[in-house]
Amino acid sequence: MALHLSAIKRQRQSLKRRARNQEIKSGIKSLIKKVRSAIESKNRDLALAQLKEVNRALNKAVTKGVFKRRTASRKFSRLALSAGRLAASG
Repeated sequence: MALHLSAIKRQRQSLKRRARNQEIKSGIKSLIKKVRSAIESKNRDLALAQLKEVNRALNKAVTKGVFKRRTASRKFSRLALSAGRLAASG
């Protein structure tokens, strides 16, 4: 257990940041699931609209330091490829 005031404060900060990061990651996972379900149901317009939402959320997460830039880019790229296949086939 932390004994110094500065260590206590660091512990408090880390708990807050962890909670915020988990909330953001969970939200992004939900958005990604919505895009994947739209792709599976072959709903092209909905998938592309939700893809924009995912891109915005990922960029915001990078700004906040939740994800690294390349991680966010990789996640978006894979989703966009799936949506692109849907657009090409439909």
